Amino acid sequence: MTLQWVAVATFLYAEIGLIIIFCLPFIPPQRWQRIFSFTVWGKIATFWNKAFLTIIILLIVLFLDAVREVRKYSATHALEKSSTSRPGAYEHTQMKLFRSQRNLYISGFSLFFWLVLRRLVILITQLAKELSNKGVLKVQADNTNKAAKKFMEENEKLKWILKSYGKDEDRILEAENKKLVEEQEKLKTELRKTSDALSKAQNDVMTMKMQSERLSKEYDRLLREHSELQDRLEKGNKKGL
Repeated sequence: MTLQWVAVATFLYAEIGLIIIFCLPFIPPQRWQRIFSFTVWGKIATFWNKAFLTIIILLIVLFLDAVREVRKYSATHALEKSSTSRPGAYEHTQMKLFRSQRNLYISGFSLFFWLVLRRLVILITQLAKELSNKGVLKVQADNTNKAAKKFMEENEKLKWILKSYGKDEDRILEAENKKLVEEQEKLKTELRKTSDALSKAQNDVMTMKMQSERLSKEYDRLLREHSELQDRLEKGNKKGL
């Protein structure tokens, strides 16, 4: 195996190892995201796209070269298999065909796993972000639920307080209403007594007025009688003289 195909095979083994490590179930995506967020990766990120495209181009060239070699040795293999003049050439051509097919598989799988590896890194990063967002949303949902429960409890307390206050207020209003009714009855009683006293006073006034009128009439009558008697006395005195 030449040096270039040794490098490609090593690259293939490294890709397989990284894919297996990325697929390990006990390593969460968040840890891979923390690893990918190191400053070292940030420094080489500017060269990553160029290196990725360069490796793809090299692998495509090697893959096409391996395809060419396979087609070349496949045709030679068919011709030398039917030929009997060179018995050792068939085994030599078959060995080269085997190497060409091996190089074809190495380069093809290296190209395929390289694309898979890039896609796997992108998916792990996206999954880690989604899990982080899910955690944040879960915390927000829990906080919202706690706040809603707290508000519901406070609402129930306010309802209970308002209900208790309403009962106390009804009791107070009932007591005040009862007191007002009693005061109203008391005022009615006093008003009745006052009315009776006023009526009695009015009757007394009428009686006194009537008595005063009778006394006035009697006084006038007595005055008239006194005047008449005085006149009679004066007349009697004049006759005696």
